[in-house]
Amino acid sequence: MKACPQCHIRYPADAVYCFLDGAVLEAIRDPVIGTTIAGRYLIEEVIGEGGMAMVYRARHKLVDRPCAVKIMNPTLAMDPKVRERFRREAKSAQTLAHPNVIEIFDQGETAEGTPYIVMELLAGRTLAELTDKGPMTMAAALPIMIQMARAIARAHDLGVVHRDLKPENIFIVRRADGSDLVKVLDFGIARSRGDTRLTNAGELFGTPQYLAPERITGQDAGGSVDLYALGVIFFEMATGKLPFEAKDPTSFLLKHMKEKPPPPRAVDPRVPEKLDALVVQLLEKDPKLRPPDAHAIELELANLSKALRIPVPPEPEDEPGSSRPPAQTLPAVGVDQWAKRVALFEQMLARSSGAPNSRRDLDRTLAEVRALVTELKELREASASEQHKLEDIDARGRDGRTRFGFAVDALGMDASKARADARSARTHVGQLAEDAKRKVAVFQEAQKEAITWEGRSALTEPHAQLARAYRACAEAVDGWLAVRTLEKAALAAADEKDRMVSDLDYQIAELRTALANHEQGIDRDREAAQRRLVELNARAERSEAQLIQLATRFCDPLRSRPELGTLFQQLESDAAASG
Repeated sequence: MKACPQCHIRYPADAVYCFLDGAVLEAIRDPVIGTTIAGRYLIEEVIGEGGMAMVYRARHKLVDRPCAVKIMNPTLAMDPKVRERFRREAKSAQTLAHPNVIEIFDQGETAEGTPYIVMELLAGRTLAELTDKGPMTMAAALPIMIQMARAIARAHDLGVVHRDLKPENIFIVRRADGSDLVKVLDFGIARSRGDTRLTNAGELFGTPQYLAPERITGQDAGGSVDLYALGVIFFEMATGKLPFEAKDPTSFLLKHMKEKPPPPRAVDPRVPEKLDALVVQLLEKDPKLRPPDAHAIELELANLSKALRIPVPPEPEDEPGSSRPPAQTLPAVGVDQWAKRVALFEQMLARSSGAPNSRRDLDRTLAEVRALVTELKELREASASEQHKLEDIDARGRDGRTRFGFAVDALGMDASKARADARSARTHVGQLAEDAKRKVAVFQEAQKEAITWEGRSALTEPHAQLARAYRACAEAVDGWLAVRTLEKAALAAADEKDRMVSDLDYQIAELRTALANHEQGIDRDREAAQRRLVELNARAERSEAQLIQLATRFCDPLRSRPELGTLFQQLESDAAASG
């Protein structure tokens, strides 16, 4: 047994925190462990670390729920640009609301001004742990690839670009049926200066093995960089190797910019031809030659899975809306325990004998205890009500994000098909334009022949060759006219498809705006509820601290009374049991 250093209640040897005031009962090396962030998150233990941030297992004190808290490296937090990027991108990732993206619950800054992110607590392993073992079977790889594509599609539809996709940022957890559920981590948060695998090239964030050429040259055009990174990861999953091997980051960057990667089948002939072709397309140096978007990648992978008779993962709308465990209303241990203590105090007072003045002091103290217990009960009831309100606000936030997400997803798939059709239409226009150029060349040759025979005949003597030249000119013009007619029609069709893409993109942009407005409203409501809850809990903690002082004042003059020994034993027994 060991005692709380503040209230002296005794606990079992394996206890860590006091149930009354949260005091740390044992020495812990990390100074963050045992502290509370923003009055809400009790930090319990380290579960991950890196140059950018530390990740802790934590518990939401206000709604009694486990979570993970990522706290930025304080040194990096001194850079206002990095700090703002961390905050902005964390907020963007919070809106994604997709089963294959880690769920962000909250974000903010500690009392010292260090940014933090609160997210779901995952149990599983990273994709890097799987790829380190060598090539993956298609039965294992394709479902993971499909879910990665779905996550990236949702992110891009909502305007979020990851920019640091790699196997370490792909987390694999188990569904209830034993299948793999993908969670993409660290959306939009580049691991800048603290990552030993990064270059020192100023603002070039990312991991060299997975960087798209346009990232390296500073022409970051958006989502295409994530598609290239997917190509590298798919290559690695299918072959057990990276498309490029190098000894240092600079060499990796040069190879991404200059060298053509080998097809996966050249490394491992077992790779299916369709996957080989998809990876080759994803690794094109020119972003315009890659697939139009992640929706197209998902469709290609799903078709391949069906052809290979590999089950396609459940549709996102069939996955649980949130992975967070249900909140538990905090048990009223303090109120119930204090009610029992008041009853014991009343028995002590009834059994004890003493001077009238001493008795009056004990009566007054006990009356103050009763009043504080009533106040504490009211505060705990109000706190429980605010907990339910906070859960309702979070539920409204998730439901709204989910609805907007599925709406965007539906439009995104339509836009993906429209982009593919528009790209095909533009390719067709280009082919007809080239055909038209060839027809012009044919006409020009026929015209030269006609001019030659016009000169020879001097328009005084008819020649069969002149007639043939004129007929060749007419045929060439007919052919040119036919192709130009087709080209104009194809151009009009391509323009219409481009307008369809623009219209769908506009609708998606409108949904993004509506989602942003939804998030602002939820944030306001959540912050107000959290402020009220923190205030209520602080008042309750102050009341409990006062109760401990009053209880000590009441008990001290009575401890030496032998007739009260059994009551004091019961008091200590109940206190230990409550822990």
